[in-house]
Amino acid sequence: TESTKIVMSYLTTLGGMGMEQEKEGELSVMERVLQSNPVLEAFGNARTLRNDNSSRFGKFIELGFSRAGHLVGARVQTYLLEKVRLAFHASGERNYHIFYQLLRGGTHEQKEKFGLLEGDTGGIELPNCFHYTKQGGAPQLREFTDESGLAYTLKAMRALGWSEETIDNVLSIIAGLLHLGETTFLVKQSDSGNDAAGIQDMESLQKTASLLGVDADKMEFALTQRVVVARGEEIKTELTVDRAADARDALAKTIYGALFLWVVDQVNKSVSWKDDKEVRSSVGVLDIFGFECFKINSFEQLCINFTNEALQQQFNKFIFKLEQEEYEAEKIEWAFISFPDNQDCLDTIQQKKTGILAMLDDECRLPRGSDLNWAKRLYDQWLPEKGQTISENTRFQATKVQQGKALFCVRHFAGLVEYKVETNFMEKNKDEIPIAAQNLFETAPSQLMKDIYAIQKKETEDRSGDTANKKGPAKSKTVGQQFKEQLNGLIASVEKTDPHYIRCLKPNDAAKPKLCTRKRLTEQLRYGGVLEAVRVARAGYPVRLTHQAFFQRYRMLLPDIPEEQIPWSMEDQDAQKLCVKLLTTCLEEGKKKAERGKLDPQESGISRFEKIRRMQHQPIALVFPQTDVQLGLTKVFMRKPPHDALEANRVFHQSASATMIQCWVRGLERRKKYLIAQDCAITIQRCYRGYKGRERWTALRRATASLLLTNHYRMQISRRKYNRARNGTIKFQSAFRGVTTRRYVAAVKLETYYRRYKCRKNFTKLRSAIIALQCRTRVKIAKKEMKALMGEQKDIGKLKENNERLKMEMNSLKAMLAAQAKEDASNLAHTRQLDEKQAEIDRLEKRVAELEKQLSDEKAIIEKLEADLKAQKELNAMNAASSHGHGHGHGHPHQKRSGVSPAVAKAAVEVDQGAGLAMPNLPSNYVSPDVLAKHKKHLSKLEEELRAERKHRREADAEIIKLRAAINGVELNEAEVNDLLAQKLQEAPAATSLRSGETPEIAGEEKEEPAQPKSSLARAMEGITSTFGGGSGGEEKKEKDERPLLSVDNLLPKIRRGLMGEEEKEDAVVVGWKADVRSRKEREEVLRDEVHRFESQMKGFVHNLEDGVDVMMWQMNRSEEKDAPAEFALKASHVTVKIQRKGELWVQGVVNFTLRGGYLSKAIGRGRGGNKTALEPLSMHEILEVKAGCSGYDHTELPSATGRSKSSKGGKSKSENRQGSLFVTMTATPTPMAATRAYILRFKSRSARNEFLNGMRSVLADMQIHEGVSISGLHSSVEAMQYDDEEEVMVPLGAVHKVMNREREAYDRILLMLLQGYEDLKEREDELLNLRKKLENVMEESAEKDRVQANDSKLIMQLSKKLETLLMDNEDLRDQNDRLNTRLIAAECEKMNMMS
Repeated sequence: TESTKIVMSYLTTLGGMGMEQEKEGELSVMERVLQSNPVLEAFGNARTLRNDNSSRFGKFIELGFSRAGHLVGARVQTYLLEKVRLAFHASGERNYHIFYQLLRGGTHEQKEKFGLLEGDTGGIELPNCFHYTKQGGAPQLREFTDESGLAYTLKAMRALGWSEETIDNVLSIIAGLLHLGETTFLVKQSDSGNDAAGIQDMESLQKTASLLGVDADKMEFALTQRVVVARGEEIKTELTVDRAADARDALAKTIYGALFLWVVDQVNKSVSWKDDKEVRSSVGVLDIFGFECFKINSFEQLCINFTNEALQQQFNKFIFKLEQEEYEAEKIEWAFISFPDNQDCLDTIQQKKTGILAMLDDECRLPRGSDLNWAKRLYDQWLPEKGQTISENTRFQATKVQQGKALFCVRHFAGLVEYKVETNFMEKNKDEIPIAAQNLFETAPSQLMKDIYAIQKKETEDRSGDTANKKGPAKSKTVGQQFKEQLNGLIASVEKTDPHYIRCLKPNDAAKPKLCTRKRLTEQLRYGGVLEAVRVARAGYPVRLTHQAFFQRYRMLLPDIPEEQIPWSMEDQDAQKLCVKLLTTCLEEGKKKAERGKLDPQESGISRFEKIRRMQHQPIALVFPQTDVQLGLTKVFMRKPPHDALEANRVFHQSASATMIQCWVRGLERRKKYLIAQDCAITIQRCYRGYKGRERWTALRRATASLLLTNHYRMQISRRKYNRARNGTIKFQSAFRGVTTRRYVAAVKLETYYRRYKCRKNFTKLRSAIIALQCRTRVKIAKKEMKALMGEQKDIGKLKENNERLKMEMNSLKAMLAAQAKEDASNLAHTRQLDEKQAEIDRLEKRVAELEKQLSDEKAIIEKLEADLKAQKELNAMNAASSHGHGHGHGHPHQKRSGVSPAVAKAAVEVDQGAGLAMPNLPSNYVSPDVLAKHKKHLSKLEEELRAERKHRREADAEIIKLRAAINGVELNEAEVNDLLAQKLQEAPAATSLRSGETPEIAGEEKEEPAQPKSSLARAMEGITSTFGGGSGGEEKKEKDERPLLSVDNLLPKIRRGLMGEEEKEDAVVVGWKADVRSRKEREEVLRDEVHRFESQMKGFVHNLEDGVDVMMWQMNRSEEKDAPAEFALKASHVTVKIQRKGELWVQGVVNFTLRGGYLSKAIGRGRGGNKTALEPLSMHEILEVKAGCSGYDHTELPSATGRSKSSKGGKSKSENRQGSLFVTMTATPTPMAATRAYILRFKSRSARNEFLNGMRSVLADMQIHEGVSISGLHSSVEAMQYDDEEEVMVPLGAVHKVMNREREAYDRILLMLLQGYEDLKEREDELLNLRKKLENVMEESAEKDRVQANDSKLIMQLSKKLETLLMDNEDLRDQNDRLNTRLIAAECEKMNMMS
């Protein structure tokens, strides 16, 4: 459909060029022809499952052109409209576009006029409210909307010359068909007593008749009754409800089919030419349905496939004719080509008397004909033999099962298609208008309805030549007869013209770009007959090349043939003879090559090109019959095998040539690179030799000047060596003693464990025996108790005693529940008091901060006042001495003034204006002693307030501790509260007191408080803290005590290094490490010793790594997938990590991992969580980074050697993986098996972890420096590189010293910053450990509280169940007591009766 529109647009545009302009207001012929498409698409196209704008009818558009090539007009002929779609369409499909365009795109006035208002639908879309449009779901189109489609259709109708009245009448008929589909029927009793159909809603029927332009009564008659004419008499029969629904759909299909024919007639009247003499040539565009094969195929599919069979036969004949003409024109030798002929299939369908359509027409003429009788006649005609399932021409097939189901198959050119007979073949073939409907149309008040009926009647009537002269009724044609006549006319028209074929292929059914479905394309190629055409072409010579193209393409196959024998150019040569010679030579060479077989590429004496050719994959030999290649006058014709052989050899030669060219080009590139590298090497060597010469010359000049420095430096080196040897010896001795002591302790511990094991084993055996004896004794006692209880149950006195005991237990339970409720209420009150105390503490903290700030301000003011007062006294003394020397009352005019700033003096001096005392000759910055005393008094007042506020704060903290203990059910005395409060004050960081500005006097008072003995609660808290802190807490505290304490001043550099004797700059900043020094030189010596100690520690760390470090190791791998789980190749294994340097540089070093332990470790299963590959040495250059902590995984979730996480064990509160400060993570380069590798190490102490971390980072830094990383500024300058070797260069020694001093200063600065960072890291880790301990304590308290609450709830539930059981037992006892009393009374009565 879309291709037809494109072709029509192209042809009409060409035919409309150069034409005279039409009158103003009139459209040209080209525009009218193009505007006919939207109208035909609106009434004849619909949405299917595979296409949004599928044409449901065939059309042949003939465009007429004048002698000058101008477009004169067009004619449209249609074939077989799919009228069944009006009454039924599948899910996902739609009815014809015009219905949805009217429902969705109509104006409000149109919808109101046609009864299509949306207000009556209850919110449902209009297309989903009508039976004829909602069956497929009324989907929207993907390319365009129905609203724009209606506007486009109305525009095309007006362009074709339709009046507004005509357009309104057509839309009225469309709306009437929609309402006709909504007509329903009810069951009523006829005059004969049978069930008959009646109209359920007469108002709706009258509205429908008004829209269609027919009489309502006659329409009711046509829908509910049937008229049959027999022997000139009309017989009326009332229809049932089902038959009435079928009559309604048949009437709708008849009206719509007639309306479509009228639309086509109106289009032809608008675009057709007036005089046939004006048309000198024509171009026909045929848009017809393709081959169809559905699950259920009916009469429409048979007609469509019959059309495709006829067109395919014409197409095959046309292709064969073209092939034959080309062979004859080229004068080549060729034999007759057999092409597929489907004439037998056409005869099976259209043959007279015995064809499928002919027998269907005969059955339609019989009075009692039916679909089943027609099927039986087909079986008898085409399958006469017993058990025969395939006809003699193999086109008609039907198995016994298919015959029983009234099915038959026809083998078309595209495949086998099964047709179902019971799909109203006869009714569709007749397509008769019922007599009632004829009366309805003939007497219709609407002129448009009469015109539509006239077009339909003219289309269906037929009067033969014999009957035309005779008077008699018109004989109606069946649909099959009409279709055969139209098809024969179409084939005749096609054969008269020069046809061109356009095959439209749809890549997919989803209408998506860049998506190709192979199966769908294959089906379309087969159904379109393209595969048949290809088979016809391949039966001859499918490959055709011109002589020049053939020679230029295949001359390269003979590179060894000289140009004298076969030239490389066809200039001044006979093309045909040259091609024959080339082909003959190729066949001879191919035969020789096939006889030689495979050649050895290592054969000596062959060229490089020949060697490359022999190493390539050899193609198929050029051995084929020469008759498979025919040379015509201008072309070379080849069959497929020779063409494949020639192409394979051509590709082979091209590949060998390309390889040879690549070989030469790569050689040239390598030679060019070699020459460049050689020149660069020579230049570098020349520069290096010059540099070395200048270096030796400079060394000779500096030798004498640095003799004294060298001697002093050697002395320092000797001293350092001695100190290092001494320290190393001491360290070695301590290490040896430590190893010896640890071995002794380990032996003692092993003996202890063994003795404990023996004692525990004996104890276990004894306990088991005692338990067994106790169980036996308890069984005996229980049996005795059981017998006693069974006896007591028969005793009424015991029952009463049990009842009283039960009442006492109930009372105790009620008391306990009341006490529990009271305790909950007290906890709530304690929580409220705790919140109030916390708010009070916050307020006190704010007040303390304000007082501290005021105190610091007052101190600053007092210090400034004291300084000013001191300066003022000195100034007075100087003035007195001056006045004594020069006379009384006279001062020097140039007298020096004090250095106190005017702003401070102005702020400090306060003058009493009311005193009236004049102070002559006073300076502007005079300070009164009264003001200073006043400020000191204010300072003492602030200190008293600060002490009071801090005392309140301590009291509030004590109250909070008591309230929290009360909530947890613990009563604390004053001593325990003081212990906990002192512990809390000791845990507070010292920086808080520094920031708060605490005076030494206050701090001293706090320290002078007598130390009280620790309570049991405090000792328990300390035990819990030490337990959760791990076993390394004492060691860490010892290390902290051994390290020198550093203050904030220690973190700032104090000295400036340089040559001795050089003057210091005036703007140098002099701050330094905190130490007891008295001069600048002592301060520098202290700092130098600290740096030297740090450097020796760093080197000692590296030596420890070479000796080996014992750790717990995990080896973790991750894949490249997102959110991939971690895989542990090694789990919780005791490993010794040791670095080993195989050469002089660390680049050749490796990190070795060795499992610790001997036979005993293997016996108990140590190291079961790892594999051998995880313990392979790790090269130093594979290490990417070394991080502190467990990076990339939660250290508390690390798996144990058995695969389970230690943190997941329920009963343990202590975990070895709890302290994150003991972990180090080494990240290595990825491998093919893992995108990320990580080695997680856990150390015994934090100091061991820090030593390993600093040592590894030092080794990696040294490795990077030796690999070429340079961050220093000490390089040769650009000017130095520009000197010639022969020039004499004089470098001042002072400049060299300046550069060395600058680099030495940078090195010292880096050392100081590294030392600061090292100390900061330790402080941060200490703070994190304290915070973690506090967090763990809080979590444990919360868990303990939850456990207590859970136990209380469990106890309450148990008591409730016990109470319920006791109540039930009490009821049973009461029942037994009543029964016993009844028995006693009965016994007494019987006894009295007997006595009487």
